[in-house]
Amino acid sequence: MNLIRFLVLIVMALSLTCCTSDFVDINKNPNAVQETQVYARYILTNAQVRLFAPGFNSYQEALLANADRYSGMFCYGASDCKWSDGFGYTFDVGYTNAVWDYFEGCTSTIDTYLKLTEAGGRRENPLAYATALVMKSLFYQRFTDTFGEIPYSEARNTQILYPKFDSQLDIYKGIINDLDTAMTLIGDTAVTGSGFEDLGSNDLFYGGDLRKWKKLANTLKLKVALRARGASGASFVDQAIKEALADPLLTSATDNVLLPKDNVISQWSSACYGDVWNNLGIGSGWAVSQSLIDLLQKNDDPRLSKYAQPAAGGDSLVIPHPESDDADMYQKRKDFILSVFDDVGITYTERINDKSETVISMDKNKYYIGQPVRFNGSMRDYARTEFFSTPSQYIIQAKNEGQPIAPEIVLTTAESYFMQAQAALDGYGSGDANTLYREGLKQALLLWNNGIGMNKDDYLAAVDDFMANSPMANLDGTNDMQKIAEQRWLANYTEGFEAWAVVRKLGYPVSLAQGVQDADIFSMGDLDGAYPQRMRYGSSPYSTNNDNLQKAIADQGPDVQATKLWWAK
Repeated sequence: MNLIRFLVLIVMALSLTCCTSDFVDINKNPNAVQETQVYARYILTNAQVRLFAPGFNSYQEALLANADRYSGMFCYGASDCKWSDGFGYTFDVGYTNAVWDYFEGCTSTIDTYLKLTEAGGRRENPLAYATALVMKSLFYQRFTDTFGEIPYSEARNTQILYPKFDSQLDIYKGIINDLDTAMTLIGDTAVTGSGFEDLGSNDLFYGGDLRKWKKLANTLKLKVALRARGASGASFVDQAIKEALADPLLTSATDNVLLPKDNVISQWSSACYGDVWNNLGIGSGWAVSQSLIDLLQKNDDPRLSKYAQPAAGGDSLVIPHPESDDADMYQKRKDFILSVFDDVGITYTERINDKSETVISMDKNKYYIGQPVRFNGSMRDYARTEFFSTPSQYIIQAKNEGQPIAPEIVLTTAESYFMQAQAALDGYGSGDANTLYREGLKQALLLWNNGIGMNKDDYLAAVDDFMANSPMANLDGTNDMQKIAEQRWLANYTEGFEAWAVVRKLGYPVSLAQGVQDADIFSMGDLDGAYPQRMRYGSSPYSTNNDNLQKAIADQGPDVQATKLWWAK
């Protein structure tokens, strides 16, 4: 798949659009893409990449710096990282704008694909339009679950300069309707057409297989309905859940929606974690969280070595005594770090040097140790980078080194089964919750059977052992919903937006949902230690659409991170 060639075509074509499907005359440049050459297949590629694997700035500022960290999976704040882990919990206009602008930048791409393929569009194709509706639904579900009320029903109308902000209730109803329309349009059809009308390899999700797109649409419908369950006015939920459970969902490994990485594409067009890790200097070096490492390690989960690598460790690791900390504060902060070691049972030695500083020695590259989330800036001296696990090489792999790079997670078969198990616990359908849960767990484990780290045969043996012997492998009537929620969270490793939503809706892992309390150790931020419920709006709507924005704020609640979204109240 020569994806770079496709993206060049896309960028050249889209640079000539402005939220419409009209293209200016470019005949003066014989090498440019002509209007007659712009097919839906090229626009679909761009929509998929821009939403799930955007360029470097959006990848670092929107995904990693905010969503991935609110999800509680990655942490800043160790000694080799530029930022404290409190970054993002105190309002920063630049990084808030980065998130809003990331979504706003995707809006025109999604809209172009819709306008191109809809009735009367320049490449009218009801089947391609069905995939456009699914892309629209994926986009707006992520967008609204980040901010709450956003422009939706009027966003595509170029005659309306100041679109209203729709309630989440109306957005969710709109998503359900679009997904139903998409599934009806697809029917039993397998492809969108022949020749250039076939999405083919330009469809990075499914290679143009509409039968799988239909499953994706139905699984997303189940996700949206489950998330809306219990929210005020969500009368559509029961019917939507029942309908989704009655139709095909993602059921096999080949149904996983994963966006592959391309070694050729410039990081400025499409980035990966490795681009940020290897090219941001002191801004890289983030750690894997204590919540994630503990949940894996304490249950002997074989994904541990796939998700993370052991702490670097080393001899004579000095915890310096900052001049700003008196003896009692030094003791408290140092003891907190050591308590993290003790919690996972590692072996280390502690001594005091001639400066009255603690010096730690531990085995190199042996222990998995997660970093507690939301360390404040004063903890950087104590949180030595060598103390904590970092993401596995598969996650942070640089491009152009001939090594595999983890794909972007869009929606997985594992989560499909976990959601079916969740629905069963809530009284929907005839499926057995434990059977569904176990299949979800198996699919989640097998997703990481990639030969990275532990070889495939050994990993499969470890999976079999886990499924046979781990208390986490069965629902036993005790804390069943907690198990499902935690496994949904784990299955979304590296998909921070969705993992964050799982915590907000279901309340697990509790270690994240409960927030933090001790200001000597943690960053209280604007939330006074509470868990973030949404992102604040960016500057753009304040300056360009303030009247409608103020109506949204009056309806939804103050524009702060503590304001719960409609489905979380």
